[in-house]
Amino acid sequence: MQEFINKVALVTGAGSGIGRTTSLGFASLGAKVVVADINLSAADDTVKTIESGGGQATAMQVDVSSLPAVKDMVAQTVAVYGSLDMAFNNAGITGEVSSIADCTEENWDNVINVNLKGVWLCLKYELLQMLKQGGGAIVNMASAAGLVGIRDRLPGYAPSKHGVVGLTKTAALEYAQQGIRIDAVCPGEIDTPMQGNYLRESPELLAKALESEPIGRFGQPEEVANAVIWLCSGQASFVTGHALAVDGGYVAQ
Repeated sequence: MQEFINKVALVTGAGSGIGRTTSLGFASLGAKVVVADINLSAADDTVKTIESGGGQATAMQVDVSSLPAVKDMVAQTVAVYGSLDMAFNNAGITGEVSSIADCTEENWDNVINVNLKGVWLCLKYELLQMLKQGGGAIVNMASAAGLVGIRDRLPGYAPSKHGVVGLTKTAALEYAQQGIRIDAVCPGEIDTPMQGNYLRESPELLAKALESEPIGRFGQPEEVANAVIWLCSGQASFVTGHALAVDGGYVAQ
């Protein structure tokens, strides 16, 4: 994938987990990476790892639910590197565990604001920049829970991820003839800090999560990162509006 050399990739939620791993993957292929995260220290750590391997990266702090913050993130990306060729809108949260009936308005709003509104805001400003350039590739972070219902007592999570899939398909159709491809990845149970924080609450939840994967194990962040990078590459030039399940067979059941 020599095509990534000197291209500019923006990754949100890049301080840990799938976002961090994808940032490292882009950098290893020669891309200049904007590492964005609400936790600036975590973003800085990802940048240091990239730079220690000879890559180029810049850390930015961003709350993806804030329009001014997202607008500034994209503007700063262009100011630092001159363009925006690829974006992975990965930042997300699970929200608090509860039933739907017991879900608080605050919990619901937090999840929707980060997971769905945040993706829309990122898309909005990434698209405006890519339209100026004449093209680009965007991948949104959805979930297997954006393709099927779940019984994990996370009332806002699956609705937010279903929304991301719908937003991805709609945006892909709108910009299909303007040189911009827009897809989503839908991971199953992946071994990340966010998943660990959730499952650590209960051995029962951990066992249930592992049992839910037909392949018999959790996925690794690299397996999702590889899918994101492929979707951003010329190898996926005829792929847009697709929600790619990277889930060990979860949604095939």
